[in-house]
Amino acid sequence: MDETALLAAEIAELKKHRNAVVLAHSYQVGDVQDIADFVGDSLGLSREAAATDADVIVFAGVNFMAETAAILNPTKTVLIPDPKAGCSLSDTVSARDVLRWRSEHPNGLVVSYVNTTAEVKALSDICVTSANAVKVVESLDRDRDLLFLPDMFLGEYVKQQTGREMDIWLGECHVHAGIGEQELSDRISSFPDAEFLIHPECGCGSSCLYLKPDAKIFSTEGMVNYAQSSSKKEFVVATEVGIIHRLNKKTYGKRFIPVKESAVCQYMKMNTLEKIRDSLRSNTHVVRVDDDIAAKARRAIDAMLAVV
Repeated sequence: MDETALLAAEIAELKKHRNAVVLAHSYQVGDVQDIADFVGDSLGLSREAAATDADVIVFAGVNFMAETAAILNPTKTVLIPDPKAGCSLSDTVSARDVLRWRSEHPNGLVVSYVNTTAEVKALSDICVTSANAVKVVESLDRDRDLLFLPDMFLGEYVKQQTGREMDIWLGECHVHAGIGEQELSDRISSFPDAEFLIHPECGCGSSCLYLKPDAKIFSTEGMVNYAQSSSKKEFVVATEVGIIHRLNKKTYGKRFIPVKESAVCQYMKMNTLEKIRDSLRSNTHVVRVDDDIAAKARRAIDAMLAVV
């Protein structure tokens, strides 16, 4: 038995002993996805975290995701294998920034992407993911000012789809922002017959409107669902490359080409089988959120989860 198989077996035994589950984002390395009890996007992971009856949740993702799981499960133990797994997007906005906007728009609404800290969520009216952002914004009162944060590319996409006037925070994910027009143009030339699946956080999103008008804009989960049902056999995918492993597992006889091979989130890749094993074995690292902040943040998260 090789080292990967040994670690997987050890993790399975620890999960059984502690009544634990491992939740993994689709951007995790393949070995981590393979041992997870659930793999998905932020919305799916949030719903799974809210529904689990496990005593321990090991969150193979980044900090804001583990915080969300802890907020939704105040009586459970939530562990993150590497506490240094941050997020360049969530780092672009702070609670102070939200308070400043609210002081200038006292009747305004704050819509926060889940890629935010618990403190920012606590000051928000509702959270969204890339999977439901359009639907959520469409449901909100158009007579009130609205701030969408923190991703400017997702915000612009939502604005285009809804026709809603809103303030958009100028934040970005460093990985998705680096997937630009040149990379998209190169792939269009190389794979003219392929179907193009684009994440709305990508810097190439607006370019798609004229370079590849038939491209599909999807969340990571939307990409998986579409690829499974499509009759196409070749897809070019614009998001973090970890999704390719999941796409390959969920489909048969189809080819997936990343728009940019180097679109790798170093924070997501901090989670390893060794760290998951150690986290379960030693109960490290426990994710804790201040009770008052958690209660306020939960209202915004619950409002998101209520949008079907």
